[in-house]
Amino acid sequence: MTDARDVSAAAARRFLVLRHLLAPPRSLPAGTESVMRVFDRIGVIQFDPLEVAGRNHDLTLLARIDGYRREHAEQLLYAERTLYETYNKSLNIVPTAELPWYRATWDAYAAGPRTRALLEANAELVEEILTRIRERGPVSAADFEAREATDWWWRPTNVVRASLEALAVTGVLAISRREGNRRLYDRTETLFPADLLSRRPPAREQKLHRVLSRYRAHGLLGAGAQEIWSGTDSAERKELRAALRADGTLVEVSVEGVRGPRRLPAADLPFLEAAETEVEAGEAPGGAAPRAAFLAPLDPFLWDRALVKQLFGFDYLWEVYVPLEKRRWGYYVLPLLYGDRLVGRIEPRLVRKTGTLDILGLWFEDGFDPLEPGFPAAFAEALRAHLAFASLTKVRFPPRRHAAFARAVKAEL
Repeated sequence: MTDARDVSAAAARRFLVLRHLLAPPRSLPAGTESVMRVFDRIGVIQFDPLEVAGRNHDLTLLARIDGYRREHAEQLLYAERTLYETYNKSLNIVPTAELPWYRATWDAYAAGPRTRALLEANAELVEEILTRIRERGPVSAADFEAREATDWWWRPTNVVRASLEALAVTGVLAISRREGNRRLYDRTETLFPADLLSRRPPAREQKLHRVLSRYRAHGLLGAGAQEIWSGTDSAERKELRAALRADGTLVEVSVEGVRGPRRLPAADLPFLEAAETEVEAGEAPGGAAPRAAFLAPLDPFLWDRALVKQLFGFDYLWEVYVPLEKRRWGYYVLPLLYGDRLVGRIEPRLVRKTGTLDILGLWFEDGFDPLEPGFPAAFAEALRAHLAFASLTKVRFPPRRHAAFARAVKAEL
C-alpha cells in the first residue's frame, strides 16, 4: 500500500475518456470483436429495455465502435453466448467467462425471503413452467394463460411473469433470447457449458470480484454514490475495498477539486500516465482531432453523477422517471461529449415510420460556443453514426433553436 497519488482535474478528465475508449469516440472497427474489447475494458454494461434513442447498452457500444449495430451484441448474447445478462448493481450484461464469479447473485436471490416465498407459493406453476420448457423449449410469459397479479419488486405483475423472473434471478432459468421486449427463457443448464456452471469460486473471491467490477466499469470511483454499490453490504464493502488496495489491485488517488479519495484499478495506471503526458504536452485526447459522442444515460462513464458534476462541471440527471412538470431537460436526454469535455445535451428520438432522427431538444453548456471550429463537423459525424445505427435517413432539428448551428451541421451532413 502506498500514499494517495495526486491527480490534476485535467488529467482525471483525460484519463476517463482514454480508459473508456472515448478518446476519440467510435475508434474501434465494426464487429463482435470490438464489442468484446469494450467488455474486456469496462466489464459490465447496464441493460435497459427502453428504446427511445436506442437501448442503453447499444448506445454505450455505439459511442465506442464505428459502424456498431444491435445485432453485434445480440450475436454474442443469444447465439455465441460469450455475454449474458445478470444482476450486478442492476441488470447488466457481463462476459460469460466471468459467470462463476457472479454466482453469488443467484445465491443471494435464492436465499432471499421474497423470491423464496413467491416460488414456494406457486410451486405448481413453477413445475408447469419447467415441464413446458423441457418438452417444448424456450418460453415467455405470453405462452401461458393470464393468471392473477402478485406483488413483485417495484409493482404488481402477472404471477407467471414474476415466477419466470424469480427462476431467472436464482439461476434456474436464463434468457435464451429477446424478441423486442419479450423475454424467452430456457433452463440455464442448456444455455451454458456444464464445466462453467460447475465452477464455484470461494464466496469471498466472488465478493471481491463484485466490488472490483464497479471500479473496472467506471475507473475512478469513491466510496459514495449508493446506487453504484446497491446489492453490497457497506461494512463488508469497506473491508473488501481495503483488501483490494492492500494487495495492490486498487490504487488510491486524490483528484484536484473532487471531494474524498478515489480509487482506480492498478491495471489502469498506464491510462493515467498517458493522460498526464497528453495534458502536459497540450495534445488532444488520444492524439486525434476531437470527436463528439452522445453518451448513453447509464453509460459507466456517467455512473458517479457527483464526480461528473465536480470534475466536468456538468449536472446530469436522467429524467426518464421524473414527472413531466419537474423535468429540467426532457424524457430521454443524452450528455454530449466533445474531446474530454461534456459540452451539452441532446434529446434524440428514433422515428422509424418516417426514417427520421428527431432531435426534440438541444442544449449547450454556458460558455461553450457550438460554432467553434471543428464542432459542427464532429456533431455531424456523431449524427451520421446514429442514423446508420438505426437505419434512418433524415435528421430533424428543433424549430427556431440554434438555427445557425443547425445550418452549419446540415452543411456538413
